[in-house]
Amino acid sequence: MSTVAFHTLGCKVNSYDTEAIWNLFRQRGYTQVDFNDIADIYVINTCTVTDTGDKKSRQMIRRAIRRNENATVVVTGCYAQMAPDEILEIPGVDLVIGTQHRDRIVDLVEKVQEEKKPLKFVSSVRSQREFEELDVPEFQGHTRAFLKIQEGCNNFCTFCIIPYSRGFIRSRKPENVILQARKLVDAGYHEIVLSGIHTGGYGDDLEGYTLADLLVDLEKVEGLSRIRISSIEASEIDDKMLQVLARSEKVCRHLHIPLQAGSNYILDRMNRKYTVEEFAAKLVELRKALPDLAVTSDVIVGFPGETDEHFAETYDFIREQQFSDLHVFPYSQRKGTPAAKYKDQVPEAVKEARVAKLIELADRLQVDYSNKYVGQVLEMIPEDINQDGLLEGFSDNYIKIAFQGHPDMLGQIVQVRLERAKADVSEGTFVKQLTLRTAVSGDSQFVDLIPLDMVKA
Repeated sequence: MSTVAFHTLGCKVNSYDTEAIWNLFRQRGYTQVDFNDIADIYVINTCTVTDTGDKKSRQMIRRAIRRNENATVVVTGCYAQMAPDEILEIPGVDLVIGTQHRDRIVDLVEKVQEEKKPLKFVSSVRSQREFEELDVPEFQGHTRAFLKIQEGCNNFCTFCIIPYSRGFIRSRKPENVILQARKLVDAGYHEIVLSGIHTGGYGDDLEGYTLADLLVDLEKVEGLSRIRISSIEASEIDDKMLQVLARSEKVCRHLHIPLQAGSNYILDRMNRKYTVEEFAAKLVELRKALPDLAVTSDVIVGFPGETDEHFAETYDFIREQQFSDLHVFPYSQRKGTPAAKYKDQVPEAVKEARVAKLIELADRLQVDYSNKYVGQVLEMIPEDINQDGLLEGFSDNYIKIAFQGHPDMLGQIVQVRLERAKADVSEGTFVKQLTLRTAVSGDSQFVDLIPLDMVKA
């Protein structure tokens, strides 16, 4: 029986795509082994969001070739889409397939094995208008399920290469999203994270159907406890979305809303389609509708032309908006994007100092938000066991909590009292387990028992 190994670089969408590709191999009788083991086939799902992503992708390709020179080496993902010829120049690469046609990957692997010559199977994503349906009925090693609902992005921010590697927005058909959600619930998942390249843009290419409509339909999926939106732009939160979020009993009290910069001058240079005033006004509306909402965000530091004054504007704006957490990225020049050609690049040392200052602020904001819930009982899903033997996971309002519990609680909904707010991981005490996932006849079907009394930790 042939074996296949995977290595994924980059975003959650890539992780989803890798799971989908593995499902195709599994259906054809292949066995998965660890990437560090000797395999018959290696699949490297690449990232190209930065030059570092390209470099790491090449490193993993060469590592697979060294591990087994007789293996079939397959390279897919964004770097494969953008630079297929560059990848094929690496001796030992057998198949390069971009961000489309992954549904044919097993046939293409067997074709190159039979013909014994490298193959490039990459087409222009700019002409793609249909979402590529790839089924993911379960996720290995994950306690939360990611559900890819769209592909591509229409925004063309000046720092971003992704629209060129993923193409324009293609939304998954609503009925297929619901079908996938039901499969994931049947596999025992209590939380689904809606994911995509531009998740909040779902429905832009559908007639009269938006992300808000999809949330309403997902709310009806029996057995689904929590729905989390991976990311949404402030401009995409209209009155209809506000009403849906306020009424929902399943959408988590957490939204990730990318800011990128707190200076209107920098936002304009980034081609972000909002001002800081508009962003702030939207947060006021959101918090009026959802008082307990956790708002996390992204910010890019050291974008070309960012002066000390511009950075101070960003710093002050972030502090005033009281985000509950922040992902801070130093700007990285990406060849092929407009911003890479800007003459006023910021020195690396300046970027590093600004990143450190914002991370310090982010830690304070995280503790400030979590402190509001000290003493309260929160629902969370444990995802991992840390090095101290404690269970860790996120509450519905995205506070990461560690507590003493039993490994059987992984992937289940439990109640935990928040005892101490800390940056990164807060401390909690187990109160009650609300769901129990029990295997039936050794397969992947599960039964939920709600509620449970105190479970011995």
